[in-house]
Amino acid sequence: MNNLKAEAQFAVCINNKDYPASLELHKIYVALTDEEAIKDGDLRIVDESGEYDLYPADYFVIIELPKVVQDSVLAMA
Repeated sequence: MNNLKAEAQFAVCINNKDYPASLELHKIYVALTDEEAIKDGDLRIVDESGEYDLYPADYFVIIELPKVVQDSVLAMA
């Protein structure tokens, strides 16, 4: 999990039209740093299956969270 903490950003899902089984609207997700994905317009997200999958970046908004909330979200990832 230390590696996950070092790489993690947080994102809120604002669109799940093509992935309703994998993404919940308005849920906070862990977004991992992936420069190649970003170049392609994607984010690497820990989705509902617990896997690290690529999704369109415009389906999310990157957000800042207080440390206590970050820790809580990461504990569930």
